Amino acid sequence: MLLQELSDIFSPEGPLAQAEPGYRPRLAQQELAQAIQETLQNHSTLIAEAGTGTGKTWAYLVPAFLSGSKVLVSTGTRTLQDQLFRRDLPRLRKALGLPITVALLKGRGNYVCHYHLERLSGDDRGLRSRAEISQLRHIQVFAQQSSHGDKSDLAQVPEDADIWGRVTSTRENCLGQECPHVRDCFVLKARRQAQDADLVVVNHALFMADLALREEGITELLPTVEMVVFDEAHQLPDIATRFLGTSVSSHQLLDLARATEAAGLAHAREATNWSEAGKQIEQAARSLRLAAAGVENMPGRKATFQTIPDPETFDTALDDLLSVLDKSTRLLDVVSEKHPDLAAAAKTCMDLRAKLFQWSQPDRQGRNALKPAVSAEDGPAVQEAAAVRWVEQSQHHMRLHSAPLSVSRIFSRFRGKDQAWVLTSATLSVNGDFGHFLRQLGLWDATTLRWESPFNYPEQGLLYVPKNLPLPSEHGFNERFVDTLMPLIKASTGGVLVLCTTLRAVERIAELFEERFDDEGVERVLLRQGESSRRVLLERFRSEGDAVLVGSASFWEGIDVPGDALTLVAIDKLPFAPPDDPVLEARLNLCRNEGGNPFMEYQLPEAAIALKQGAGRLIRSEADWGVLMVGDRRMVEKPYGKLLWRGLPPFARTREAGPALAFLQKKQAGVRPRTGSDPHAVQESGARPHAGSDPQAVQG
Repeated sequence: MLLQELSDIFSPEGPLAQAEPGYRPRLAQQELAQAIQETLQNHSTLIAEAGTGTGKTWAYLVPAFLSGSKVLVSTGTRTLQDQLFRRDLPRLRKALGLPITVALLKGRGNYVCHYHLERLSGDDRGLRSRAEISQLRHIQVFAQQSSHGDKSDLAQVPEDADIWGRVTSTRENCLGQECPHVRDCFVLKARRQAQDADLVVVNHALFMADLALREEGITELLPTVEMVVFDEAHQLPDIATRFLGTSVSSHQLLDLARATEAAGLAHAREATNWSEAGKQIEQAARSLRLAAAGVENMPGRKATFQTIPDPETFDTALDDLLSVLDKSTRLLDVVSEKHPDLAAAAKTCMDLRAKLFQWSQPDRQGRNALKPAVSAEDGPAVQEAAAVRWVEQSQHHMRLHSAPLSVSRIFSRFRGKDQAWVLTSATLSVNGDFGHFLRQLGLWDATTLRWESPFNYPEQGLLYVPKNLPLPSEHGFNERFVDTLMPLIKASTGGVLVLCTTLRAVERIAELFEERFDDEGVERVLLRQGESSRRVLLERFRSEGDAVLVGSASFWEGIDVPGDALTLVAIDKLPFAPPDDPVLEARLNLCRNEGGNPFMEYQLPEAAIALKQGAGRLIRSEADWGVLMVGDRRMVEKPYGKLLWRGLPPFARTREAGPALAFLQKKQAGVRPRTGSDPHAVQESGARPHAGSDPQAVQG
């Protein structure tokens, strides 16, 4: 009955077609919805790769609406979370005419905290500029007028403004039921609404934060549900690694020093010399950072626990800091009942001390927690216990990090027996193989299915891999990359997105474009990552229509610029993870120690998925078209390259500039170019299915 109902809903005469102008039935969308419906009925796990244009959002929302079950939808970003809640859910609810209640739930750092807002309002020294004075006024009015306090709804204050950190709470400084504003708390209101709703929209960061708290035995934040849908599920391994690890920064310690002094002087002046207590924390934190100064000269300004320069000095400074935090915790604990500020400082001090102590200890097997000296013979439990620790220095702060070598246990452990899980994205497999993703999350009992994109990629897009560029490691690569790209930019009347693998490359390539635009009279707006927020850059990129945007990691995915505002995407190098990443290094060592091939088993699959994400920025609708240029000739000339380009959409392919220029010119003139006749095209044995035909699910 439900399958028939799904067919009716997605049919040409169904409620979706009647409610949405331009709606077109897609076989893949209906098949995906049916697979999700069966997953819910069987309380099983589905990993579904659905190509761009499949319509996966409604494919999972429709069975969720029909099920009568409580459903949690987790998105990759807060932007997608807001879009789902404010656009997609209301449209579908109206189209189906179902009385579904929905709720939006984010991490507490997204909601104004009345208590911390009041504290900042009364602290003349807490505001750092005239701009912050204006921002505070906007936030004060917003807190009085808003029913939910979500900072994304206050357009006058950028979401990345520093002031938000002082008017929102953290788990450490939240006063809970002791807060004088507990009845008005936006966080508690949002959680109550989530408990009562039929469908709750969260993001992966909040979901993983909830699992991390459950690991510590703390009551979960999220409601109990019958089905969890992870949209953009390819992000889960990285987000899980981040949230199951720990991090302590020198900023946090200096903030603690100031909070201890301020709270003590204001509410327990007679108890001790609070100025001295705060000064001791500050001095110990600065001494530790000074002891790690040598890290600045190491690759990536990072040092693993075993490679910290002058380790004896560092260990002494860390021990001194732990002693100071011990003393401060005792002082604050004695007076914590006098005022909520003292209680919050005591809680923060205890939490930071615990994290630093844990960071300094060997793992539960007695090994150095960094050294990946574990193997398959040790068993899964030991491998899960292994962690990597490192120190990171920057111009303004130092951080101590730890992260697990594997996150697979957390997913299998916390999926309820009566709970269905759906993990979906356009990039979960490597050329149809889900093995890498399955290994990362340990979901070996999952059903894996794939649906190709319905777009006609051979007609809509062209992959251009120039054959005359030097290797990325060779001198002058950036200059030659820009030289090769300039004729395409001149030939294209639409927007250009240049995706780089490092921030250093962003700066250098943007500088080269600036010089070339001036020399050759190219009148285009040049945007580069870092000169403004990501949101502002994207808004301007879309509005200009022919701008050139140079960006790094955060621009490789989650960007949707349909139409002629984006007709050329250029990728400088294959997106292999940087060798100075301590977590990656430890995982590669573990793979090597187990007799595996780290490059083929880890680095190459990761690069293939990232490359597919970057390439996916080009074609976002049936009317889109454009050229994808990859400046790294290893994709064609190395034996492993076949795995990379075969995993991309089936664009027409060339290694010569002429066909790429002709493709742009003919498309802009409204002529359909014959893209399959280039004699220099990348060759592949065997025929490819035409991307425009009705895709069928491929059993994984």
